[in-house]
Amino acid sequence: MEFFETIVNSLCNNLIGGNAWLVLLNGLWVTLLISASGLLLGTIIGAILCAMRISDVGFLRTLSKIIIAFLRGSPVLLLLMVFYYVVFANSRIDAVYIAIIAFALNNGAHIAEIMRSALSAVDKKQLEAARMLGFSKFRAFLAITLPQAGRIAKPVYQNATINLIQWTSVVGYVTITDLTRTVNNIGARTGDPFFALFLGILLYLCLSYFVNFLFSIGSRKKEVL
Repeated sequence: MEFFETIVNSLCNNLIGGNAWLVLLNGLWVTLLISASGLLLGTIIGAILCAMRISDVGFLRTLSKIIIAFLRGSPVLLLLMVFYYVVFANSRIDAVYIAIIAFALNNGAHIAEIMRSALSAVDKKQLEAARMLGFSKFRAFLAITLPQAGRIAKPVYQNATINLIQWTSVVGYVTITDLTRTVNNIGARTGDPFFALFLGILLYLCLSYFVNFLFSIGSRKKEVL
């Protein structure tokens, strides 16, 4: 009985007292906003960098290599702090938008390499056969190369999405009240950090499983088609 009473008391103190659940939902929303926006913009940036990387223009290939190497080799936390404390130090841009930019650039560099590797893995003979059948280069890319590259890249892209969500936990260093900072604040307020932090871990796990669920739905639809 004492064990259950302790759990109930912790639940009340950490979630109900002071409307902490509303604060927790707000922190969760900030994490989702940064993750989703960073992933969307990162995918666009990754596609652009990938196109430059496989371009026939030597200057574009070299430039993309330098950009990708710099962004992939830079710890996302340090990149975030550079943007917040240096690049946008004198601007009025909200810290959340700065975090989105930092994560989009870092994630975009990783996605660019994911895309390039997937495109390189597609058998070039299929593309040549499509061209012989009268397909234009662009049409052959859309019909032959892109679908196969998408299937190859999917597992790695899925992991990159989950990693992005987990890495957003560092945005508290630039005054953003995300999910991690929220549960930490709740634990400090109630003097019961274990329950609050464990709840935070469970929420991140739920987000990860939700991402896996979304990707599995996409796979089932393709199998049905």
